[in-house]
Amino acid sequence: MGQSSLTTTEVSTPTGPISAALAVPSEGGPWPGVVVIHDAFGLSEDIRRNTARFADNGFLALAPDLFSRGSYVRCVRAVMRALARRTGEAVDDLDAARAMLAERADCTGRIGVAGFCMGGGFALVMGTKGFDASAPFYPSPMREYGFLTAGTCPVVASYGRRDILNIGTAPRLKETLDRAGVDNDVKVYPDVGHSFANELAAQSLLRIVGFGHDAAATDDAYRRVFDFFGAHLAADR
Repeated sequence: MGQSSLTTTEVSTPTGPISAALAVPSEGGPWPGVVVIHDAFGLSEDIRRNTARFADNGFLALAPDLFSRGSYVRCVRAVMRALARRTGEAVDDLDAARAMLAERADCTGRIGVAGFCMGGGFALVMGTKGFDASAPFYPSPMREYGFLTAGTCPVVASYGRRDILNIGTAPRLKETLDRAGVDNDVKVYPDVGHSFANELAAQSLLRIVGFGHDAAATDDAYRRVFDFFGAHLAADR
C-alpha cells in the first residue's frame, strides 16, 4: 500500500460536533472502515500515527477525539464513566463515528474498531454495538466480561505479559469469548508490557514501570489485526 493522507475533520454527534483525524488510503477503494479509539492521553500524534497505519494497509480510518468537550480532567472523568457503564456520551460519539464512515461513498460499509488501553476497553464495549470486528490493544481492565455475549463481533486482542495493569485478564477474555462462541484471536506477547504499540514520551522511565514501545511485538500485532480485519471486514461477508 502507498502512503495515506491524514487530515482533521469533524464527527456529528447527538450533542454536537467533535474533532477527529481521518486517514484515507492512497489507492483503490472503496475500503472497509476502522474507528480508532485513543488512550487516556487523547488524540495525540502517536494515535494519529496509528490511525495512518490502518490507512496505509487499506482501511479507511477515523479517530474521534473523545476529549473534545471542556477541560482534560472533566473529559477524562466523563469518558471513563461511560466506559464503566458501557453507555453515555463517549459511546454515542463512537457510534456516530461508525455511522460517518459507513455513509461515505469510499467505504464498503463494513466497519471495525480498534483501541489502545482505555480505547481498547471501548473497542470491546463497541464490539457489542454494531461493529463488525474489534481489535483491543491491552484494554483497560474490567471486573467482568459478561457483557460479551454471542452477539459480540469477532475480536483480535493483543496483550503484554509484563503488563502490570492486565495481570490474568487475557485468559479471562479468551475464556469469555470462547464460551460465547465468538471468533477470536487473543495473544499475549511474553517480553513486553503495557502500551507496547504506542510511542509515548519518556520511554526509559516507562519501561521501569512495565510500559514501553516494542517494534517487533507491534509489527506482529498489527499483522494479526490486518489479517483478522481483512477476513472479517471483507465486503462479501
